[in-house]
Amino acid sequence: MIERDGLVLLAQRPPHKLLPLKWEFAGGKVEPGEDPAAAIVREIREELGCEIRVARALPRFVHDYGRVIIEMIPFVCSLAPSATEPHPHEHVALAWVEPDRLLAYDLAAADLPVVAAYTGPVP
Repeated sequence: MIERDGLVLLAQRPPHKLLPLKWEFAGGKVEPGEDPAAAIVREIREELGCEIRVARALPRFVHDYGRVIIEMIPFVCSLAPSATEPHPHEHVALAWVEPDRLLAYDLAAADLPVVAAYTGPVP
């Protein structure tokens, strides 16, 4: 989860991948032996072509999509001071969104607990 000026960055998945056109927080897999915070920095560099700084971790959890079970290790990050503007290398669109509007997007199910941890429980 990347913050800037009170907004949070969402990325839209491509139509040919699992969960087509769903919105998500950019990120990816932690490689064996890799620190999760280092992994998110690497993944954002690969997916969005920009540099970030990790501010804090959110609670970890497991999400079961049926076909695949994933461990989510979410972080709240910011763009590095010298970072270029994020660009969707692997996504079809990006959107800077007010935190209270995140649930207005068609989010991937695994990202819903991340929103709850970030904004507080959903009413």
